[in-house]
Amino acid sequence: MSIFEAPEYDGHEQVQFFSDQASGLKAIIAIHNTALGPALGGCRMWPYDSETAAIRDVLRLSRGMTYKAAVLDCGLGGGKSVIIGDSHREKTPELLHAMGRAIASFGGRYIVGEDIGTNPDDMREIRSVTRCVSCLREEDGGYGDPAPMTALGVFSAIRAGVEEAFGSDALDGVHVAVQGVGNVGFNLCKQLHEAGAELTICDIYPEQIERVREAMDVVVVEPDKIYDVPAEVFAPCAMGGIINDKTIDRLKVRVVAGAANNQLDDERHGAWLADRDIVYMPDYVANGGGLISCAAEWKGGDAAVVPDQVRGIYDTCRMILEIANEQEITSSEAADELAESRFKRDRERVAARA
Repeated sequence: MSIFEAPEYDGHEQVQFFSDQASGLKAIIAIHNTALGPALGGCRMWPYDSETAAIRDVLRLSRGMTYKAAVLDCGLGGGKSVIIGDSHREKTPELLHAMGRAIASFGGRYIVGEDIGTNPDDMREIRSVTRCVSCLREEDGGYGDPAPMTALGVFSAIRAGVEEAFGSDALDGVHVAVQGVGNVGFNLCKQLHEAGAELTICDIYPEQIERVREAMDVVVVEPDKIYDVPAEVFAPCAMGGIINDKTIDRLKVRVVAGAANNQLDDERHGAWLADRDIVYMPDYVANGGGLISCAAEWKGGDAAVVPDQVRGIYDTCRMILEIANEQEITSSEAADELAESRFKRDRERVAARA
């Protein structure tokens, strides 16, 4: 597949492939836009069905990071990396060191963090090769696992969506269907439970289900049944593309707000949700808490103020909904408009100085 002809290609500045025979590394790093600063984005390790699937994912994810960083005003650009492989079986220190050498080759234009299949321990291994790493453990000089902050951002977005749909942001008694209870989903469930929400969950990994069940009362359904759960909120916290032609009509909720990236399989699905009177909180806004934390860590900010900054996602969501209502456009279009007004303005300013 030609990258330039891929539907997900969006004028990306740089896309590079890396392999290391000794460690088995097969990776792709994509930088979408650096108008607002160096590109920050997590490293995802996933057993993709094909190289084409990995390319599509890294292109979409890196573009999403540009929009996320811009709409949250982090002073950074957008990038992403993917490692093709099973993180449960194939991840080794040698593979991570090879990934670190790949990241170092960008000369500071790409800063890596954790994502699905990687964690702060992995970031420590990569940090032994390159300084361009965030999402480090506290004992390694970082802010620790960003998953709680990502979850707090999603929690704040859910509040904004519930207020839009029902006139109050109170979550006591609100039924939330959570798809995926990994680190972010688990922390989101804890926050929702503490707020009095009722929870229905699913996950493809039984051990993650058990961790939630041991911590709180939940209802568990099979992964494919989560779309049919009658609830107020659907919180997708697993893989992307799950709001699609086959799933939208099955949803029995008024709000969609979750941590998964690229939730809409196609842009038209945002309009489809709106037509069904479902409030959609754009994924790259809702899940921006982790970026806020990692950006502050990279810049050497005060860790104590990060939670309040993340709670500000509520206000950003309300702003986006106001734009959408005033202009009679979808919330995803409103978020894109806000982000583009920032990074395109700075890109034009840089070009004018050249």
